[in-house]
Amino acid sequence: MSAVNSKQAEKARQTRRKVLLAAGELFVERGYGATTLQEVADRAGVAVQTIYFTFRNKRTLLKELVDVTVAGDDEPIPTMQRPWFTAAIAAPTADAHLRAHIDGAVAVSDRTSPIFEVLRVAAALEPELDELWREGGAQRFAVQEAAAQALLGKPGARPDVTTRDAADMLYAALSPELHLLFVRDRGWSAGRFAAWAYTSLHAHLIESAAPAT
Repeated sequence: MSAVNSKQAEKARQTRRKVLLAAGELFVERGYGATTLQEVADRAGVAVQTIYFTFRNKRTLLKELVDVTVAGDDEPIPTMQRPWFTAAIAAPTADAHLRAHIDGAVAVSDRTSPIFEVLRVAAALEPELDELWREGGAQRFAVQEAAAQALLGKPGARPDVTTRDAADMLYAALSPELHLLFVRDRGWSAGRFAAWAYTSLHAHLIESAAPAT
């Protein structure tokens, strides 16, 4: 790639990031349905035609916003290949795996839960977004199922828990809905929520030794 093309590509990438940041702020502040692309353009400091050219429509903009928010960047790396997830998978014991997985998942929820709430509400307005919401739920469950399977194969895991049950517990306790309930609505810190999730899940997934402090 020439220096000129490289500079143009970086400029386009920066514009995309500005638009996504502006969209995320407005969707959370005002709601998906009440936000226009012109308002997003105004906040991002770009022409509205730029948004149409880059994202085509508001629905596609929200979809990309969800993808980037979950990842934490615009690199095409799946969740199960992200460092926080692979580090937890590499933990030697079930207890260490559980703690690392919760810490990583809660860090992700801190940035994603408000956007997932936007998507949940928007899904009631547009059938195409309802499909995206359901796909997102399926993907989140797949992540928790992979974590559960690995965790239950390690020393210290309760032998009477099935992978499906463990996955269900992780999926529920670490859901964006529960994160919002505790952190946004009840004013808990992310650290307090992570500690609660660890204590709660430890009781069901780890053999009876007391949780680490």
